[in-house]
Amino acid sequence: MTPIEVMAGSLAQSHKMLKDHIADFSDADMLTRPTPAANHTAWQLGHLILAEAGMVNACAPGAVPPPPAGFSDKFTKETAKNDDPKAFVGKSELLAVFDRNRTATIAWAKTLTPADFEKPGPEKMREFIPTVGHLVALLPVHDAMHLGQIQVIRRKLGRPLIF
Repeated sequence: MTPIEVMAGSLAQSHKMLKDHIADFSDADMLTRPTPAANHTAWQLGHLILAEAGMVNACAPGAVPPPPAGFSDKFTKETAKNDDPKAFVGKSELLAVFDRNRTATIAWAKTLTPADFEKPGPEKMREFIPTVGHLVALLPVHDAMHLGQIQVIRRKLGRPLIF
C-alpha cells in the first residue's frame, strides 16, 4: 500500500466514522450542546465542510466544489452561538454536502504523487500546513477532534457509545 493509498483510506475512514457517530441523530439532536459554550454538531459539521473545502482548494483550486448558496454564512464564528434551527440546514443537507466534498477530496488525494506531498502548503496556512502532505494528513485528524466532541454529545443524549 502506498502512502497516497493510506491517506485516501484514512480520509474515507474518518468520513465513515463521523457519519456513524451521527447516524441516529435527529435534526434536533444536531443542535444539542454538551455545555452552553460548546458547539453543536450541526455547526461542527458545517465547519468541517467549509474548512476542508477551503484548505484543499487553497492547494488545488476547484478540487472541491463550492458550497451551496448561503451555506458559508450559516457556519461562521458568530453563528456558532446560535441555537435557532432555522439558522442552519438540516442533517440530510449537511451530510449530502459532506459526502460530496469528501468524495472530491479523496479523488484529489488519489491524484497526488509523492513529490506533490512535498509541495508547499497554502501560504496563509503554512504555519500549520507546511506541505500538501501535511494537509492531507491533517484532514482526518480534524475530523477526529470533532468526533471527540460529538462523543460527549452522544453521552448527553444517552446514546450508545461508538467505539
